[in-house]
Amino acid sequence: MGSCCGADKEAVAAAMAKGGAGAKALGLLLRVQEALESWPAIAVAGIALAASFALSGHGCEAHCGGGDAPAWRDPAWATLALCGLPLLKEAATALLVEKRIRASLLISTAMVACVCIGQLFAAGEVAFIMALGEKLEAWTVRRAKKGLTKLVSLVPATARYVVTCPKCLARGERFRDVPVDKIEVGDGVLVQPGETIPVDGVVTDGATTVDQSAMTGESLPVDKAPGDEVYSGTINRFGAITMRATKAGADSSLQKLIRLVKEAEGRKAPMQRIADKWAAILVPCSLAIAALAFFGAWAALGDIHAAMLRGVTILVVFCPCSLALATPTSVMAAIGQATKRGVIVKSGEALERMGAVKAACFDKTGTLTTGRLSVAEAVGARDMAADDVLALAAAAEEASEHPVAKAIVEKARALRPASGLSAVGFQAVPGKGIVAEVDGRRVLCGSAAWLAENSVAVPPELEEAADVRRRDGMAVVMVARGGEAVGLVALSDTVRENAAAMLAELPRAGLRPVLLTGDHAATARHVADRLGISDVRAELLPSGKAAEIERLQAQGECVAMVGDGVNDALALETASVGIAMGTMGSDIAVEAADVALMGDDLSCIPYLKRLSNACVRLIKFNISLSMTINACAITLSILGLLTPVTGALVHNLGSVIVVLNAALLYDRKV
Repeated sequence: MGSCCGADKEAVAAAMAKGGAGAKALGLLLRVQEALESWPAIAVAGIALAASFALSGHGCEAHCGGGDAPAWRDPAWATLALCGLPLLKEAATALLVEKRIRASLLISTAMVACVCIGQLFAAGEVAFIMALGEKLEAWTVRRAKKGLTKLVSLVPATARYVVTCPKCLARGERFRDVPVDKIEVGDGVLVQPGETIPVDGVVTDGATTVDQSAMTGESLPVDKAPGDEVYSGTINRFGAITMRATKAGADSSLQKLIRLVKEAEGRKAPMQRIADKWAAILVPCSLAIAALAFFGAWAALGDIHAAMLRGVTILVVFCPCSLALATPTSVMAAIGQATKRGVIVKSGEALERMGAVKAACFDKTGTLTTGRLSVAEAVGARDMAADDVLALAAAAEEASEHPVAKAIVEKARALRPASGLSAVGFQAVPGKGIVAEVDGRRVLCGSAAWLAENSVAVPPELEEAADVRRRDGMAVVMVARGGEAVGLVALSDTVRENAAAMLAELPRAGLRPVLLTGDHAATARHVADRLGISDVRAELLPSGKAAEIERLQAQGECVAMVGDGVNDALALETASVGIAMGTMGSDIAVEAADVALMGDDLSCIPYLKRLSNACVRLIKFNISLSMTINACAITLSILGLLTPVTGALVHNLGSVIVVLNAALLYDRKV
C-alpha cells in the first residue's frame, strides 16, 4: 500500500538534484504527491464524500435513477481525484514497472468498475477509506519509530574539544567547538552541565551525575567520577567534566543503537512474509470469483446491471488489505515499545521466535554477574581479627593494579577508612602474589603455593577454611606476616542485583533457565545455587556452549541465549534468539545477537517474552478477524445482500480495526 512510497520520493528527489529541464516538473510532481497524502487532503475528500451522500439522497441512487443531480456534479469526483488518483498511480507502477500484483490493483479495479456502472459514491468511498487506512498505518509506524527519532535527536552537532596545541594554548585558546564527527579516539572533550555527551569516553577530570535513561532505560541518574565510562547521547546534569574519547563517530554507543534500530525496521517477520504471499495470491483469485459471480448472476437473474453490481461488490470486499496490514503494524508497534524500554529487537523474525522460546541459557560472568570481584569475607588465624587481616592485605596490595588487589583495598577502605598502615618495597610476581613491607614487617599475599615458596607454613585450620571457600566458587588470597600465615581473604564475583528476581519470574513467563559457563563446576554451582538455577553446564569452551544449545534444540526446544562477551558470539548465533548485554557486552556479541539490552537490565528478558506473546497473539487475531470479515462479506456479496457501498464499509472496517489494534499495542502494558 501507499500512494507514494519512500522509494518513489527518493527517486524524484535524486532526479531534482541533477537539475535539467525536467527538474521543475519532477519537483512539482513531488509536491502534488505530498499534498494528496496530507491530512488536509483526506479531510477535504471526506467532506466531499459526505456531500455526495447527502446530495444524492442515499449515496449512489442519483446515478441509478433515484436522484436528480447529473453525474458530473457529484462531489464524489473530488474524493476520487484526491484519494483515487494516487491509488491508480501505485497500482500502475507496481504492475508495469515492478511487474508485481499488489492489493492496490484490486482496489483500483473495483474503483474503476464502480465508476463505470455509475456508482460514484461507492468508488469514492473505496478510495477514501483506503487512503484513511493508509494514513492510520503511517501514524502507527511513526509512533513506533518515536524511539529512533528521539535517539537521532540526541546526537549533538558540535563538541567542545580540549585544545592541546602549544601555540594555541599560548594564545589563550583552551577549548574549541568542533563538529562531533571530527572528534577522534583519545581527544579530550569538555562537557558542561545540561549538555549532551557527544561521544563515548572516560571521565578524566571532575564529577557529575548523568541521565542515561535514553540509552539504558535507567530511571535514576548515575554518579560519574574520574575513571568512569560515559556514553554518547546521555545528558550531563550537574558538574562540568573533562573526558577522553574512547569511541567516536559510527562506533559510539548511540550511533550503534541507531544502526540496530534501523536494521530492525527493514526486516520482515515470517508471518509478514506469509501475509504478503497470500495478498499476491488473493488478487487473481478475487478477479476470477468476481467474474464467476457476474456470469452466474447474469444467467440466473437475466439482469446484467444486477450481475455487475455483485461482481463489483466482490472486488470491493475481496481486497486483502487488512491481511497485509496485520503483521507489519503489530511488529512495528512491538519493536517501538521495546525500544522505549531499552530493548533493541533487530527483526520482526526474532520477536516472533521469542514467543516460541522455552529454554533461556545464560552465560555467568558479565551476564548474571557483574564480572567484578568483591570481598566476600576475611578469615583470621593466630588470634588475628578478620578486619585486621583485611586491613593488612589492603595496605600491602595498595600499589597493585590487579583487580583482586583493587577489590581488597576498596573493601578495607569502606570498613576502616584510616587504618594507619602503609607499605614500602612493593613487588608483584605475576601468577603468584605480592610482597611488601608493612610497618617494618614482611607481608605476603597470594596463593598457598606462593606462601610455601617463601617458606611460610599454612595452619591446617586455615587451609581447611580456604578449601571450603574454594568449593563455594570463591577466589582465596592467603595473607602472611613475618613468616607466619595470619589469615585469608575470600572474593567472589558480584551477582547482578536483579538477577535473582528475574530468574524467579522466568517460569511464570514460560521459560526454563540454564547456566552455560566456562568456569569451574564448583564456581558455577555456587552461583547457580544462589540464583536458584538447577540446570548447570560448566567448564565449556565457546564451541561447547554452542554444542549444548544445539543439543537442546535437537530435543525440540526453542532456545534463547543471553551473553555479553566475545566468547558468547558463537552461542548467540547458534541460539534461536540471541540476546546480548548491549552496554557491558562486546561489539561482536551485540552484532551476533538478535536482541540487545542497552541498559543491561535482565528484567527485560521475561518482559520480552511477554511482549512477543502479545505481538503474536495480536497478529493471529488480526489475521483471523480479517479473513472472517472477508469471507462473510464475499458470501453476502454473492447473495446480493451487499452493495459496493455497504461492501466497502464492511471490508474497510477490518483494516481500520487491524491498524488501531496495532497502535494500541505500542502503549499496552505486557
